[in-house]
Amino acid sequence: MRLAGYHAVVTGGGTGIGAAIARALAAEGARLTLVGRRRERLEEVARELPGTAVAVGDVTLREQVDEAFAVARTAHGPISILVNNAGAADSAPFAKVSAEAWRSCMAVNLDALFHCCQAALPDLLRAQSGRIVTIASTAGLKGYGYTAPYGAAKHGAIGLTRALAAEFARTALTVNAICPGFTDTDVVADAIAKIRAKTGRSEEEALAELARFNPQQRLIEPREVAEALIWLCLPASKSITGQAIAVAGGEVM
Repeated sequence: MRLAGYHAVVTGGGTGIGAAIARALAAEGARLTLVGRRRERLEEVARELPGTAVAVGDVTLREQVDEAFAVARTAHGPISILVNNAGAADSAPFAKVSAEAWRSCMAVNLDALFHCCQAALPDLLRAQSGRIVTIASTAGLKGYGYTAPYGAAKHGAIGLTRALAAEFARTALTVNAICPGFTDTDVVADAIAKIRAKTGRSEEEALAELARFNPQQRLIEPREVAEALIWLCLPASKSITGQAIAVAGGEVM
């Protein structure tokens, strides 16, 4: 129970990596608020974790972020850990990316970080050990073809992480990013389905196409990302800030 007394807000906490993070934080004693657009998915995770609050909101819209964080504070008090996990990925040739698709990708993968970090900042600066951890991607550390909007947004997420870490280095707030490789989530399941539809490959062949980026030849498990996050949130990790930590099986960046 190393995080007893902490209040963690997890965006996109109803599925995949976000749900794994919620479970790991709860196991360490943190009070939780899960934020996202789909109430039923959030409540499904919250039922596993007694005392967890749910705040429905679209993190791309500042007024909804403010409302969701107000619900969080009412439930559990000031925010001491912010986990920016909400995100979305798609793929397309760059020449076919529409302005609308570009803007949508930026909104959820980058604009949302601005809204959430700024909305939580007063609480985080007053916390004894404030923490911001953003779930970015290896796409924020290197380039992948057919993912230009996503890669640009995730590079921006890491840039914001480093800028905030530098700005608040003399406070008790640390700001870090975790960069998973291809992870066993619904997002990757959708990617596998698209590969199969476009290429006619089997599910095993489509999975291998994504797993090949990992030298360990496997998908990352959500709980591995969650364990890295727990380490960053511990009071003893106060010197770890401004980092973009790859959880990717040794993939070369």
